[in-house]
Amino acid sequence: MNNSVLNTARLLGAGLRALLVLTLVTGVIYPLVITGIAQGLFPDKANGSEIKAGGRVVGSSLIGQPYNLPLNKGEETPAPDLKWFQGRPANGLSSNSVNTQYKLLLSGATNLSADNKELIKQVEAAKAAVVRDSSVPGYRVKPSQVPADAVTSSASGLDPDISPQYAGLQVHRVAEMNGVPVAEVQKLVDEQTEGRTLGFIGEPRVNVLQLNIALKDLVARS
Repeated sequence: MNNSVLNTARLLGAGLRALLVLTLVTGVIYPLVITGIAQGLFPDKANGSEIKAGGRVVGSSLIGQPYNLPLNKGEETPAPDLKWFQGRPANGLSSNSVNTQYKLLLSGATNLSADNKELIKQVEAAKAAVVRDSSVPGYRVKPSQVPADAVTSSASGLDPDISPQYAGLQVHRVAEMNGVPVAEVQKLVDEQTEGRTLGFIGEPRVNVLQLNIALKDLVARS
């Protein structure tokens, strides 16, 4: 009986020591080491790839954000604020229908096939909007000039980048609405264009948030 109690106590003691050691190693030491390495070698990525402007964080280079006008009374869908460069459509996004306390935004794709009538309708409407909104006196956008990223959403719906072609289509509109020369706005697009990762991965791209921050600075100087 006494041996049984002693064995049980010994096993419990060993288990408790193992729990404390593993908690210290995996719950304290390991997270601190990984956090230290991340902060030392990749501080920008470790902190969410934040973008700052005017001394405050205005977004992340990894997550797109809309540039819309305030909702008017009776409106459910805000109109784009065309003085800014616009990002890709976000047709796959939806709001949370389970949590009734907070209105959450869910990322995702439409999962519609290429021949789906709803998708075709969305693409045609988006193309017409790009042609209409980006055409200004002396510069008319042709439907054949509209690139795929201007009329389709990404798999997450949160793509922060657009193609240089789509940014270029918006240059004349943005220049006119902000009262700055077209050449200076085009220069911003050229400066903000990033090449393929490692020279061969992906496509050239322009981060919309960073481009609009540069645009805001340009307008302020004009």
